[in-house]
Amino acid sequence: MPQETIDLVEAPLRLMTTRLTETGAVATEQGGFGNLLVPGIFSLLLALSLNFFASYMVQGLGEEKESRLIEVLLSSVTTRQLLVGKVLGLGVAGLVQVVVWLVSAPLLLNLASSTFGGFFSTIQIPGNFIFLGIIYFVLGYLLFAALSAGVGAISPNAREGQQLSLIYSMFAIVPLWFSSLLMLFPKSPIWTVLTIFPVTAPVEAMLRLGVSDIPAWELATSIVVLVLSIIGVLFLSIKVFRIYLLMYGKRPGWGEIIRNIRAG
Repeated sequence: MPQETIDLVEAPLRLMTTRLTETGAVATEQGGFGNLLVPGIFSLLLALSLNFFASYMVQGLGEEKESRLIEVLLSSVTTRQLLVGKVLGLGVAGLVQVVVWLVSAPLLLNLASSTFGGFFSTIQIPGNFIFLGIIYFVLGYLLFAALSAGVGAISPNAREGQQLSLIYSMFAIVPLWFSSLLMLFPKSPIWTVLTIFPVTAPVEAMLRLGVSDIPAWELATSIVVLVLSIIGVLFLSIKVFRIYLLMYGKRPGWGEIIRNIRAG
């Protein structure tokens, strides 16, 4: 057989794709929409994790109030220690999970690229993906945990707490609803708003990393707003936690909550 045929048999075809611009030149950013694959999957897992851990905290506080276990716990620790312990305990478990996702993503992508080539070989993971992924998970979790602590404290049972937690937990899914529009209109100012708005910031920032570069000022503003939101919500949640944790029966109205926070 001809040597060319033997070479093809020994080295099977590896399909490589290259993106071109409208003028026919090689695009500086290769991969196209494929670059959204890894950040998109991570954004979905991140949104689910934030909702899961927030829901678990609300449910745990509700069940402890219903069973009066919270009274036993508060006989040994202060309300601040109890709240911080719950936040850190769930947070460390979630952080370990997210770190495993982030570290394994490049390894799995390299394995798929070397094995299959083609589409997988064109996918590029942003260089700051792992670093920003950890930062946004930690900040997003702290914000959702603080909100969940306040909701769990004012809710008389776990069921009502779960219903109230939907008010903020659904915002974590909003960026995923509009991900198709993000690919079509990556420069729209609405993405800047969602990146800075604290409840949607973690998921939106991760999604945008797969579509286009995020200006440094947007990332800095987003992180600063998240930190300030965490401080403010945590301050209010500790007050609500202290006032309503041992109250049972009907859930207080928002007017009563605001009056008690001001008085406290």
